[in-house]
Amino acid sequence: MLVEVQALVSGTKFGSGRRMAQGFDHNRTSLLIAVLEKRLGFQLAGDDVFINVAGGLEIDEPAADLGIISAIASSYRNLQVPPETAVFGEVGLTGEVRGVLQAQTRAREAQTLGFKKLILPASNAKGVEKLLGIRVIGVRSLDEAMEELF
Repeated sequence: MLVEVQALVSGTKFGSGRRMAQGFDHNRTSLLIAVLEKRLGFQLAGDDVFINVAGGLEIDEPAADLGIISAIASSYRNLQVPPETAVFGEVGLTGEVRGVLQAQTRAREAQTLGFKKLILPASNAKGVEKLLGIRVIGVRSLDEAMEELF
């Protein structure tokens, strides 16, 4: 099942920003924010970061990491993730994008829902490149993912 992840990054009047997550693990959110700061140079310490999984769903899935990071980066940079783009992948502490289980099933679902571009771990890309009507892009790191998104 594909889910929509929303994020809002907003300056705070207090010394340090709050981190709030609805539908996603709060501790995992904090970890992903730390990865964004360390690996991509984002300055989020003075910002509030809010995460919401649309529709009231709750996800406990490492494959959602890249979606969470994409949503935060989108809000931080004030750049929209193209609406025809889907992303998935686990993100490690060094900023690498790791392969996930059931990549072909996830990719087929994205294709069925009309997405035209799919950003996923490079290690999963080989198995899904043959999908018709969808551009499959495998990434190895957050840097590569951000280049493809924005």
